[in-house]
Amino acid sequence: MLMSLPALRRTTLLLVVSTFAFAEWAHADDPPQPRLEATAPAGQKGGRGGGAQGVGQASPSVAEPRGLPADATTKQTLDLPGRTLAFTAIAGSIRLFDDKREPQADIAYTSYELDGADRATRPVTFLFNGGPGASSAWLQFGSAGPWRLPLDGEALSSSASPEVRPNAETWLDFTDLVFIDPAGTGYSRFVASGEDARKRFYSIDGDVNSIALVIRRWLEKHDRLLSPKYVAGESYGGIRGPKVVRQLQLQYGVGVRGLILLSPLFDFRDFTGTSLLQYVATLPSYAAVAREAKGPVTRADLADVEAYARGEFLADLVKGEADKEATNRLADRVAALTGIDQAMSRRLAGRFDVGEFRREFDRKNGKVTGRYDASVRGYDPYPDSSSSRFGDPSGDSLQAPLTSAAVDILTRRLNWRPDGSYEVLNGSVERAWDFGHGINPPQSVSELRQILATDPKLNILVGHGLFDLATPYFGTQRVLDQLPAFATSRIKFVVYPGGHMFYSRDGSRRAFRSEVEQLIKE
Repeated sequence: MLMSLPALRRTTLLLVVSTFAFAEWAHADDPPQPRLEATAPAGQKGGRGGGAQGVGQASPSVAEPRGLPADATTKQTLDLPGRTLAFTAIAGSIRLFDDKREPQADIAYTSYELDGADRATRPVTFLFNGGPGASSAWLQFGSAGPWRLPLDGEALSSSASPEVRPNAETWLDFTDLVFIDPAGTGYSRFVASGEDARKRFYSIDGDVNSIALVIRRWLEKHDRLLSPKYVAGESYGGIRGPKVVRQLQLQYGVGVRGLILLSPLFDFRDFTGTSLLQYVATLPSYAAVAREAKGPVTRADLADVEAYARGEFLADLVKGEADKEATNRLADRVAALTGIDQAMSRRLAGRFDVGEFRREFDRKNGKVTGRYDASVRGYDPYPDSSSSRFGDPSGDSLQAPLTSAAVDILTRRLNWRPDGSYEVLNGSVERAWDFGHGINPPQSVSELRQILATDPKLNILVGHGLFDLATPYFGTQRVLDQLPAFATSRIKFVVYPGGHMFYSRDGSRRAFRSEVEQLIKE
């Protein structure tokens, strides 16, 4: 999941203030964290997260922070076409401390480890979503985990029964899986009082450091430091992913074999303010939506649009609206490619932002397209309004069934029962997020270059959906095209029919799984 870009602009205005020093959560000499199985059996409410407690017992007169229950371990069997997977599932948490040894937050995770495998050679992949403010439920129950909730766009409604099924495309065949819910998402929660902890975690640097530390702590806790390690992130995970890998390399002494990114955003700068590159990035996806309405479309079918976007379209954009001939030429071509009324295209000078395209594409029928998947359409609740007041028909309807499915799996099947609400997509995290220092929007291209230069064996897989308007695939293509040859030779870029969660389409999910398997088995 990725926050809306207007929200980022509003947040950026607040960042022209003096920055504050960043405090580390914890270091390599963190206190050991024995499980409290005698006092908080697996699944019991009100226990300490993951047995995450410093050495010794607290005095009865000292109030303990209210954390998460002790880790719950269960044995599972998954019957799939042509094979049966026996694995151990652990739902639990890791407690993080600040530099004063004070507990700050319990970070929830769900891990799946195949039984009978050699722990020294068995790969393990750490997965997280984006937002900021999204839990890992999207990847866990939509793509890689043992169980899957169908995310079928228009076929799925808020009131749909959240029936999960065995996931034939699970990655568990070739890698163990650890799904991480960053602070404020899923069941992860703060145990420190006051706002200081939230300010640190709800920032680019604090978020990256906390995730990297959880990965290191999980590896130590489960005796997996020798295992081949992979990191997978979605959406804002494009900012997190390269930064987490870099932090692991430098701060925590953990080498990562491969980075897997789904629908990532690497650089906010191209999508803010008056940047002309935002229109270059979105045009191929606009055209893909228009062509998909008439029949199946693949990226190969958009070769003409991509060539136009990086050529004549960009040249006419640069000439500006003062050049009427160039502006009308551009607007008419955009109208022809998208099917939007020519008069409307000329009024907007062919410069459709995402919100304008979503409303204008099927306005004659009173419908808007999705942001996560623009091939999905829903009714505009205010079709006659001069302002845009609509949600996302491709994303809003997923939150209720996905939340219910996640809670059901964790509590009923995995026997882990935290109190409080499960936050599948927490808007308060996004609103509180510190997006950087000064006026520079966040980007991870620098870390992408650094991690590839540091480790010549590191490979990267990037997957996108054609109809994604949250993180358009052509924007990522432009970023990757600017990297030096030593980097691009180790990055594989694939694009499939589908939206932000392109894995909701069966064919795209299967194809991407094959790419992930190939990367991990290299």
